[in-house]
Formats: sequence, C-alpha cells, structure tokens
Amino acid sequence: MTIDFASDSAAQGNYSHEELFMRIIALKKEINALILAHYYTVPEIQQVADIVGDSLALARAAEKNDADVIVFAGVYFMAETAKILNPSKQVLMPDAYAGCPLADSCPADEFRRFRELHPGAVVITYINSTAEIKALSDITCTSSNVEQIVRQIPVTQPIIFGPDRNLGAYIAKKLGREMILWQGYCYVHEAFSESCILNACAEHPDAELVAHPECREEVLRHAAFIGSTQALLNHTVSSSAKKFIVATEPGILYEMQKRSPEKTFIPAPKDPNNPRSVCTQMKQNTLEKLYQCMLNRKPEIVVDEALRLAALGSIRRMLEMSPG
Repeated sequence: MTIDFASDSAAQGNYSHEELFMRIIALKKEINALILAHYYTVPEIQQVADIVGDSLALARAAEKNDADVIVFAGVYFMAETAKILNPSKQVLMPDAYAGCPLADSCPADEFRRFRELHPGAVVITYINSTAEIKALSDITCTSSNVEQIVRQIPVTQPIIFGPDRNLGAYIAKKLGREMILWQGYCYVHEAFSESCILNACAEHPDAELVAHPECREEVLRHAAFIGSTQALLNHTVSSSAKKFIVATEPGILYEMQKRSPEKTFIPAPKDPNNPRSVCTQMKQNTLEKLYQCMLNRKPEIVVDEALRLAALGSIRRMLEMSPG
C-alpha cells in the first residue's frame, strides 16, 4: 500500500463539532463522497458517516456505490480493501497511521512459508489482514460470515485460517473442524480475562454477557451470546434482557444505546487499572482529520495494480459465498 500525504500547507482550522459537521456535509456533496465508518470509531464520526457498520457491511458498501470518492474512517486494511474493490475511485483515509496490529502480526513472507508447510489446504483469511495476505489467500472472511464460508468447504478439505487464532479456534470448535491456525490475535479482545469477566458478572448478576469471537475461549465459555459486531448489536436489540456486559471494543456501545435507549450497556473490564479495552487506532479518526482529508483529498490509498488483482480474488470469493 502506498500513502500520499497531505501537504504541510493545508490550513488547520479550530472548528467546533457543529461547524465541522456542516463543512463535511458540504464537502461530501461537492466531491460526491461516500463516508464509511466502523462501529468502533468515536460517536461523532458515526454521526456524520453515510454508512456505519462492521467489516462485512462496509466491504459490501465499498463494492457497490455511485460515489466518486470513498472516505473510510476505520483502519488501513479497510480502506485498502475499498481500493481493491474500486480501482477507479479515489479512496481517502482520515489518518493513514490508523493501522491494525492484528494485520501487522502476519507478515507476508512468513505466511507464505506457513502456507507452504500445508500444501493442499484452502486458505481462509480474516479481512483484518493486509493486501499481501489476501493475495496469498483463497477466500477472505469476516467474523459475520466466517461460519457460513467454512460450512461450504468440504469436511475432507484441510483449512488454514489466519491471522486471528481466537476466531479460528471458536469456529473450529463450533463446527467440529480441524483448522490450522496462524497464531495472531486482536489485542483489544485478547485483553479480556476470565477473572475480570467473572468479577463483572458477579457485580452485575442481572446482566447478560455477550462476546465477540475474537475473545479468548476462557471468556467465550461464560457468554450467553457470541457473535460478530453486527450480530452482537442485533442481539441486544432483540433480547429480552435489559442489561448487558459487552466483551468487544466499546465503540459499539454508542449504537447499542442508540437503538435500545431503555437498556443498560456495560463495557467488559480489561483489568482493574484499565476498565475498557479500546482500539486506539480506530479512535485516531477524528472529525478534524476527516474534514482535512476531504478538503485536501489526502491521505489517499493507492494499491499496486498487480497486488490489487491478486488480492481481489479472495475478496470476490467471500462476497460470492456470503450474498446478502
């Protein structure tokens, strides 16, 4: 991925949130932009975005739209995926340094050697990965569609899954499939410990524990519901429970509270000294950065064409195997 940075001469204004909202909305019309934001971004980003969703919903939105410019408020693999799907569109990112440590934990050279150790295995790779890793993969997946995709692979077919070991282990156990797991993890979800979760459950005995499958198995075994970010959101809307302990990145609590204002949402504790496990990279997206990137049309995401075509296949297969 190549990043084209804005010039230092770009004017930096000290605008209120209301002024930034107005400027962003005006710019959006002027440049025919579509603003995509992940549920883990800060509330004001979610408020100004055209579409807020999880990785699967955003990938679908990035694939089919009439915009000339896609502005992706998330982390870099998301914007990179949007560019892979839309080579003719300009793809912007508010903060080009908003990376993903999970994706970075899987270097292409090492993953290539890992794949070579298991010839004949189909490679299913979590979307939280770089374009280079997607190019080495047969199918990309998200936490929303991984089960649907794995169920379509013959039981006699070996599967390599990466880079998130916890998500892979959860699906392997649920489906009774042997899977060869790359040993990466999301630091946000890995941080939840069984002891802290049990303490939270004891403190809130009337709360239902819901958890993302990127959490460790010791946490998942106590959850009343396990699902992707979107599935967790949908469950809290439909559940009869009135209080939830939510074991995922707490940015989703904004949308949960918005959709169920009468319910109570408690971010699952990481440890006594840091009561929330937060994706600092997602929080690097701010209204000011969003405005500046649209104003200056930078940072822009550029993907080498050969790499783009190599990575496109696994993303296309994901979308074909999980229509909707």
